[in-house]
Amino acid sequence: MMSTAKRSLEKLQSEHKYFDANIAVVIPCYKVIQQIEKVVAEIPKYVRNIYIIDDACPDGSGEFVRRHVRDERIHIICHDNNRGVGGAVISGYLAAIADGADVIVKVDGDGQMDPELIPFFVEPILFGEADYTKGNRFFDLNQIQAMPKVRIFGNAVLSFMAKLSTGYWDLFDPTNGYTAIHADVAKHLPFESISRRYFFETDMLFRLNTLRAVVIDVPIDAKYGDEVSNLKISKIIGEFLFKHMRNFVKRIFYNYYLRGMSLASLELPLGLLSLLFGVIYGGYNWLESARAGLPTPAGTVMLSALPILMGLQFVMAFLGYDIASMPRRPRHKSIRGNGVSLRWQKNETNT
Repeated sequence: MMSTAKRSLEKLQSEHKYFDANIAVVIPCYKVIQQIEKVVAEIPKYVRNIYIIDDACPDGSGEFVRRHVRDERIHIICHDNNRGVGGAVISGYLAAIADGADVIVKVDGDGQMDPELIPFFVEPILFGEADYTKGNRFFDLNQIQAMPKVRIFGNAVLSFMAKLSTGYWDLFDPTNGYTAIHADVAKHLPFESISRRYFFETDMLFRLNTLRAVVIDVPIDAKYGDEVSNLKISKIIGEFLFKHMRNFVKRIFYNYYLRGMSLASLELPLGLLSLLFGVIYGGYNWLESARAGLPTPAGTVMLSALPILMGLQFVMAFLGYDIASMPRRPRHKSIRGNGVSLRWQKNETNT
């Protein structure tokens, strides 16, 4: 994967006279002083600015970088209070946008994310194929054997819930924090409303769907060293379930009732009402028959089963429409109106 990323960058540089996109990297820092120096050293040279976000780190990550890392691209932002990973990333986004970045890449400071893979995240955005790219550690089934089993199960559950709440049915590994976003799309995000802590990455997907942004997965390897993750699936599964349900309701209201109407806008409520009626009516009559010791009449059974079957058909039809209506046209092309935001000049020797 690493060698492929290098060849990808070399291909870009060989085909064009210069690669002039303003790429920024945001690195949230919290108890990562043992890894951060190596992470910064591996950031490719074509990245113009590196934003180190000291999120009230008790180890003083910002000061550590200021003293031990020599790189003129570094900008250190320190928070007085811990704002969570989302708050740290948002601070980096705002700083990068203010400095004129085209694409903003988020890399964790714990060494789990290989900076050599940045071209894989940046290229789809620069060439107008996506507005937002994110890592997917589950693409290669052989590689996920290195991942703890509890994480595999937890991420599978969270991924299914994320598909419902975000509307991106073709994405997996929603909590993966290795991401890149076009700055013009980032400008339109409601930063004040986005979750600040562990739900940040998934909430970002929900917000991007409301913007009709195109999001794609980038296959990456699962990488685990001596770092200790602060994310405990068992502790956040309940919180995530509630927030996924909230975002699902919001997304359906925004996309199917507030912004426009379609046949799917009728299929979902009709399906849910039919299912509810069939289950309640059938359950009530079954209990009454059981108490009386009599068989349930065939007509009653049919009157219960038919609404359930119709309800399932309506709900499945809605899901089919929802899956087919995922965003396909990159948002930043329509915002800027000038096509792909890669500023380059073809090599005159090849023209």
